[in-house]
Amino acid sequence: MSVDVADWTSLVGQGRESVDTWARLLKRWSEEHRRYHGVGHLSAMLLFINEFADHAEDPDAVRLAAWYHDAIYDPRAGDNEDRSAVLAESELPPLGQSGERVAEVVRLVRLTAEHDPAEGDRNGELLNDADLLVLASPPEAYVAYVNAIREEYMHVPDDDFRAGRVAVLDGLLATPRLYRLEALTPLEAAARRNLTAELILLRPGSTEGGQPGAAEADADQPAEGRPEPPAR
Repeated sequence: MSVDVADWTSLVGQGRESVDTWARLLKRWSEEHRRYHGVGHLSAMLLFINEFADHAEDPDAVRLAAWYHDAIYDPRAGDNEDRSAVLAESELPPLGQSGERVAEVVRLVRLTAEHDPAEGDRNGELLNDADLLVLASPPEAYVAYVNAIREEYMHVPDDDFRAGRVAVLDGLLATPRLYRLEALTPLEAAARRNLTAELILLRPGSTEGGQPGAAEADADQPAEGRPEPPAR
């Protein structure tokens, strides 16, 4: 599964409306301000979902949720997931998607705001793990990832970014499991090592400062009064 039009039409059918919707979505994912949350991230998620599709009750709903989960991505806004869900709700019915399927896609898109699928939510588990897989990257890839995130949020002052990110890292590390699929259990330790190393560098007194680097990544919770980057 890729971002190619043929794969898209295999999900929602062929026809002018389908192709036009695909083109609009791809244009959104290709926006200049996206340094991490772009086509590469979407492609990686779709490949992961395809590999572990058997885990989901409705893998096509998960695939569509991946397409829409960051379809609207404004680093200065705090409601991207909700706006993306509304976009999916408006664009999918004209493509012949059932009300049940649309409702599930909308639910899954909103779920990515918290990354906390309920036990037994197999669609949510698959989407969650696809979105957070980058956290278990090898060190060099993790550094590239966090640098790209910081570039997306250069408008956020260093102190605010650091404060928001520290809170998020603490929250992520406090969760019993980052990944829900059994196949990803071996990656849990690597993800926690990355998050812990970053957290140590972000604590007050770090010599890394506020410039992009291994100490900085995206954040899921806002600092006081200011939207912060999402943790994925």
